[in-house]
Amino acid sequence: MSLILGAIADDFTGATDLANNLVRSGMRTVQVLGAPDADTPVPDDVDAVVVALKSRTCPVDEALADSLAALDWLKGGNRHGEAARQIFFKYCSTFDSTDAGNIGPVADALLDRLGGAQTVMVPSFPTTGRTVYQGHLFVGDRLLNDSGMQDHPLNPMHDADLVRVLARQTPHQVGLLDDRVIRGGVAQAQEHLHRLGADGVRHVICDTLNDDDLEVLAGACVELELVTGGSGLGQALPGEYRRLGWLEPNADAARLEVAEGGPLVLSGSCSRATLAQVEHFLERHPGVALDPLELADGDAPIEAALAFVRQHREDTPDEPVLVYASAAPQRVQAAQQRLGVARAGELVERAMAILATTLVGEGIGRLLVAGGETSGAVVSALDLGQLRIGGQIDAGVPWTQARVEGRILSLALKSGNFGGVDIFTRGFDVLAEVAP
Repeated sequence: MSLILGAIADDFTGATDLANNLVRSGMRTVQVLGAPDADTPVPDDVDAVVVALKSRTCPVDEALADSLAALDWLKGGNRHGEAARQIFFKYCSTFDSTDAGNIGPVADALLDRLGGAQTVMVPSFPTTGRTVYQGHLFVGDRLLNDSGMQDHPLNPMHDADLVRVLARQTPHQVGLLDDRVIRGGVAQAQEHLHRLGADGVRHVICDTLNDDDLEVLAGACVELELVTGGSGLGQALPGEYRRLGWLEPNADAARLEVAEGGPLVLSGSCSRATLAQVEHFLERHPGVALDPLELADGDAPIEAALAFVRQHREDTPDEPVLVYASAAPQRVQAAQQRLGVARAGELVERAMAILATTLVGEGIGRLLVAGGETSGAVVSALDLGQLRIGGQIDAGVPWTQARVEGRILSLALKSGNFGGVDIFTRGFDVLAEVAP
């Protein structure tokens, strides 16, 4: 076995998103859930391991501790002594974070531990409309701060200039590798990075407008000890690994076993994309809402949701059912004002965790979860140590396979902003295709 890529992701859906792109590019990939310890095994039939943390919004000291623990494990501190050739710090393609971090502090800590002098910042994922031009992040045709991310309940983003955003998170110099240089090809991009490094620039924001740009960047940074970015870079790096002779072609990287059991959707995301997906689903299938204000008064809403799902499973066992806490920004803000941001989020995450463990224990075998924090709460509650990554539903959203009490669970973790409007309905239709 030779582990090529070890990735550290700052949330669970982002980890799955990256793993999805690696599998689609021919890398056999496993996702490890939570910071591993020395006894956590590295499977002997994988090319890449993605460690999924909940470090995006937690206190910076916790984010640093978990990220460094993951790094040490990936660089040989595991049961097999297996060390990844390259480390990838994965964050969201919308770069969402506070002005204090955690992107900058974690990147600095990882570089310090590796003894590196420079890394690249490549958040772009053009397939999903995330691009960077002159250091400014766009979502579709809108600047980040006019894309809906300005209303994010945890990390509202009010500045699209990533050089400026990152400079507020690190004491080190931040530079730009712009579109003009990237159009000159790999050699010109590498020369520019070397020049910036000679000037003391540690973090380099990279323009990226399309997949060709990602391929140039992959060629320019493939031999850096640490790369950082969104999952778009993950689709380009495997080609470079093959060019260097590190990776053999593999046509079966996405194969999964078949899961049994009913379908369920749990949605805690309040992004614009997820709100539209919830609306589309409810026009076709049953669903029940959870309100944080009602959850603050006790568990009656959870019991009501359980009863709702059980009844529909009894009546139509193969029809998907939705339980959602997704709501418009005004309602989210009202709940946060009364309960506090952290408390409102904790109530929803706890409810979703109880629903997931209870209903999977009762036979749910196909589970689609929307929202990074919700996904983290669900997989933690289910105590899933690792996920085998399978085929894609939508860009950035694959089905995965886990084992719960000896049986297979098919699980999809969807970042709030990802997926077409019909993903909650179509996801179960395509499962048979990605898990032959």
